[in-house]
Amino acid sequence: MASMASSLFIKSRNPSLSSHKTQKKPHFAAPIKTSLSLHSNPTRGRIRISCGLIEPDGGKLVDLVVKDTERSEKRRQAQSLPGIGLTRVDLEWVHVLSEGWASPLRGFMRESEFLQTLHFNALRLGDGSVVNMSVPIVLAVDDAEKSRIGGSTAVALVDSGGDPVAILNNIEIYKHNKEERIARTWGTTASGLPYVEKAITNAGNWLIGGDLEVIEPIKYHDGLDRFRLSPAELRDEFTKRNADAVFAFQLRNPVHNGHALLMTDTRRRLLEMGYKNPVLLLHPLGGYTKADDVPLSWRMKQHEKVLEDGVLDPETTVVSIFPSPMHYAGPTEVQWHAKARINAGANFYIVGRDPAGMSHPVEKRDLYDADHGKKVLSMAPGLERLNILPFKVAAYDKTQSKMAFFDPSRPQDFLFISGTKMRTLAKNGENPPDGFMCPGGWKVLVDYYDSLAPSENGKVPEPVPA
Repeated sequence: MASMASSLFIKSRNPSLSSHKTQKKPHFAAPIKTSLSLHSNPTRGRIRISCGLIEPDGGKLVDLVVKDTERSEKRRQAQSLPGIGLTRVDLEWVHVLSEGWASPLRGFMRESEFLQTLHFNALRLGDGSVVNMSVPIVLAVDDAEKSRIGGSTAVALVDSGGDPVAILNNIEIYKHNKEERIARTWGTTASGLPYVEKAITNAGNWLIGGDLEVIEPIKYHDGLDRFRLSPAELRDEFTKRNADAVFAFQLRNPVHNGHALLMTDTRRRLLEMGYKNPVLLLHPLGGYTKADDVPLSWRMKQHEKVLEDGVLDPETTVVSIFPSPMHYAGPTEVQWHAKARINAGANFYIVGRDPAGMSHPVEKRDLYDADHGKKVLSMAPGLERLNILPFKVAAYDKTQSKMAFFDPSRPQDFLFISGTKMRTLAKNGENPPDGFMCPGGWKVLVDYYDSLAPSENGKVPEPVPA
């Protein structure tokens, strides 16, 4: 992965996500005040064309990491408090909260915030305004931990090695109604929901909320920390690039040429609308994902090849890792994905078919309607400032030997290659049709599945880091 930093991105304070090529300062005319219609998002009326980045929710980015000069004192304070152990998923949520992805939320949710999230997908602020918040960001404790906390008003949050990560102040403990949480978030309580099995089923029967003080920035020491830019760092990067529009693309899969077509076509549309320098935020999800998803390290290596092969332009693309865990909660979760990108400075969000969806864990069907995600985003409370750009349908055009937008007048010319089909080809070491994915990116995918090949004793090894 070291080659990605050296070959693709500027060696600056954040060498991972800036283009390595010398940047030309674009000339800007006076700020455009025009409004243009966007037919794909009729409920939002007209798009506002203006220079400058969108404001974060609540008007100011939350930063919950304590100052350098306070860290020693906070560590000493944490040692004197009751300790709550964090799972890997809990730590990912601490990361999300600490950097302001969930702004204006300042810690794990108290009961009022939890209930608003479950029942309204939004939080009402003190001034009466509403911000979107569709997935609960909560911390569970069990009976023994609750008893150990006793009457303390603060607790220390510790990692798997027992080291203090954060302090949770002015705490509130309330009942963890798991069935209600699952039903409201996923729309089903069927067994087999990946996040539920990972983070809820065996979690404690109580939730603890409060104000978070994170002792130092969260790092994973996996070779990818340089790609984990905070919302503030991303905003700085967009400003350095003189971006007058930022369009975000969320993904948890390898990038194929259909994805690239959608992203490059979006930039073309924004230029036609009057923007001078739209910048793409290619933003793979980096928290918990289910076992059959391609691991983050391999995805990042594949994304490197996509830029290296010129499928996407490094000059107008920022690649960064979004630290959130994945719920696979469809239209509910896609609101969270969109809201978080507002806080990172994106004012356009590309949404595709069945965003954040999955197959039903019991029945042979999709869990969610494929079109509901984009419809919900266009109506969601607190997302009115975000311009939603639904995917056009891209498929493999056999007459052109490349990915193209589907033409319903000649359906016989198009081949739809599903994610399942793509994975099957890669597992078998077979090549997709020419023009489906850049050769370097496809080789990374084949190499990943080769690393999972059963050994002589028949056991499938753990994924090898890329």
